[in-house]
Amino acid sequence: TVSDAVEEPRTFAVLDGEPVVAFAISRAKGASDTTVAAAVAAEVARIGADHPSVGFSLIDDTVTYTYGTYEATMKTLIEGAILAIIVVFVFLRDWRATVIAAVALPLSIIPAFWAMEVAGFSLNLVSLLAVTIVTGILVDDAIVEIENIVRHTHMGKSPYRAAMEAADEIGLAVIAITATIIAVFVPVSFMGGIAGQYFKQFGLTVAFAVFFSLLVARLLTPMLAAFFMRASHEPEKEGVILRVYSRVVGWSVRHRIATVLMGMLIFSGSIGSFYLLPSGFLPPEDSGRSLIGVELPPGSPLEDTRAVSEAIATELKKRPDVKSVFVNGGTLLGSGNEVRKATFIVTLTDAHTVHRKHQSQIQEEIGRTLSDIPDIRYWFIQDNGQRQLQVVVAGRDAAKVDDVAARLTSEAKRIPTLLNVVSTAELDRPELRIHPRSDIAAEMGITTEAISEAVRIATIGDIGANLAKFDVGDRQVPIRVKLPDTARADRGMLETLSVATASGTPVPLATVARFELAQGPTSIERYDRQRRVLLGADLVGSTPLGDALEAVLKMPAAQGLPEGITVKQFGDAEIMEEVFAGFALAMGAGLMMVYAVLVLLFSSFLQPVTILFSLPLSIGGAIVALALTGNSISLPVVIGILMLMGIVTKNAIMLVDFAVERIAHGMSRAEAIVDAGRKRARPIVMTTIAMIGGMLPSALALEAGGEFRAPMAIAVIGGLISSTVLSLLFVPAVFVLMDDVGRAIWWVFGRFVGKAETDAETEAAPAREGVAPGPAE
Repeated sequence: TVSDAVEEPRTFAVLDGEPVVAFAISRAKGASDTTVAAAVAAEVARIGADHPSVGFSLIDDTVTYTYGTYEATMKTLIEGAILAIIVVFVFLRDWRATVIAAVALPLSIIPAFWAMEVAGFSLNLVSLLAVTIVTGILVDDAIVEIENIVRHTHMGKSPYRAAMEAADEIGLAVIAITATIIAVFVPVSFMGGIAGQYFKQFGLTVAFAVFFSLLVARLLTPMLAAFFMRASHEPEKEGVILRVYSRVVGWSVRHRIATVLMGMLIFSGSIGSFYLLPSGFLPPEDSGRSLIGVELPPGSPLEDTRAVSEAIATELKKRPDVKSVFVNGGTLLGSGNEVRKATFIVTLTDAHTVHRKHQSQIQEEIGRTLSDIPDIRYWFIQDNGQRQLQVVVAGRDAAKVDDVAARLTSEAKRIPTLLNVVSTAELDRPELRIHPRSDIAAEMGITTEAISEAVRIATIGDIGANLAKFDVGDRQVPIRVKLPDTARADRGMLETLSVATASGTPVPLATVARFELAQGPTSIERYDRQRRVLLGADLVGSTPLGDALEAVLKMPAAQGLPEGITVKQFGDAEIMEEVFAGFALAMGAGLMMVYAVLVLLFSSFLQPVTILFSLPLSIGGAIVALALTGNSISLPVVIGILMLMGIVTKNAIMLVDFAVERIAHGMSRAEAIVDAGRKRARPIVMTTIAMIGGMLPSALALEAGGEFRAPMAIAVIGGLISSTVLSLLFVPAVFVLMDDVGRAIWWVFGRFVGKAETDAETEAAPAREGVAPGPAE
């Protein structure tokens, strides 16, 4: 029979029950999702206008979520800035000072966007996250400057003089605060591996923004204050809270050893509490779409896949929270093409729809629906084609790998925090094996290639390169010769196929080959050149990935493994371990850089220790805030803790800098540090509340992408509160104690160092040489 037909179908596409021709478009490397989406939409509209008989529908789109995240970030940025400015006004009660502080935000963030463009960065999830977390920081330097200027105006000074003297007094502290933030965040951009690819733009974006905020605070804020502020002749009065705080600080300085020991206990408790919270990679997000993989038994034809997919799509469309269902038959995302597999893209209704459940809850209910359909395996897939939890069993002995994987899969199904535990160990499919009879075939001059060619051409036709072509002018149609499809199931017909001998005489295939019904694997997978089986599972609700992984690795099947067999985390679990390790190294490098910067700025090796003492005081507050809100240690939380490492040092820097300045003017160290606490308490509290106000919209997670930003903001807010309260109490005691240590070290080693030349001797030296001291001396 000769017919003009189509190639045997291996795939199909269905949208809401209707057959469609589907195509997907991906952006090129370095291109923008939003730009490509707009260009594609315009081109599709043009094609649709040229072909009015064809309809075009958008099936799936990740750009909508990207737009939502961008708009939410910009909204969060504006809301945070407004809250920070309100804080300035509430504390200073001066609209002119508030305007000057408000100007700092746009003057800092706009040049930061310019620097990002020069560096080749884009507005993506990571850079937008960086912009979000610096919202409160950007006004910090300006707040410190303007608060100090306002304090000087209340001393009766003119705005010009107050601006000059206050800026000079606070200058080193402002520079030190910004330098420490830059020192913490820059190493993050140079991490290696996957973590480095994630956060290449993160640290530098923060560094750009805070650098420009420093320039604004040191150059523009004093200038604006000098000519825009008005003199004030009302001296500031100490409130009851400030007087009580002064007495508490005085007590902590007098009992500095006991105070520092209390701080060390709090630090130990904070570090210990860090391990009490569960750990995960990313918090569960609601992107408004779910990807489902479905697999039929081996040997199932495409028509069976089509029928089962239609039944599943019909059930899903009955749900009120499902907007559309697209079926990509014959293809499984992350697993390649096979006629018995299919991928479902389920688009959900808008997240803000009334009574619309969270995506994780909807997926659990969909899973229960799919579990009632016989003879299928299903699982939910992430955009990268992987599952939420994946563990790989690998080794050189395939039988042992399969045995360990089977036992581990069976045991993992009993873990209550896991759903739909599925192993990729392929079920054996039925197959007809043809074994050449080598001795008989050799006598007849028939090669193994001739036998395989006869079977191939009869069942599926020859390969494309070998096919004859029918020339129809502008194209060539391949001519495929094969037996009817029914012959594939007819063993007797295959056995009677003819194959030519060396003399050209045809003989039945059964003469030179033995036919056998058997079973075999549909595919073989390898990991590091070893046979592997992948165990995957979905997480129940907001179950942390770290807890689920730990539960799986504690199963008896994962303990006492046979020789040569390994069980390793894979996918998100593997990336989580690498990212956390990378962040730990970046934090360590950042802290070393912070210490080096502080040593250079304060010309001391001991006082920077006082400043770094404030870092661990923030960990406990972050852990408590996360525990109260039910969050786990995840990637955004690690980012938040990294942020805390950069910003909580500002409290100690302001205290130490002021105390050192007062000591240089002849004040005793105890009086100097108590006076520093009294004078610097207000700007410390102001900047802390301003940063909390800047992070509050992110913590509420009301917009798209909020699930990622909320844990970070909550950790930062908790850490800021605890570090502010505790540093105001403990840092003064540490400052005096470090001074005691410095004196003790000098008493021990000073005898080995030459005597320092006094100021009087320095001034007298030129006179002895017949030169009068100059004005500078």
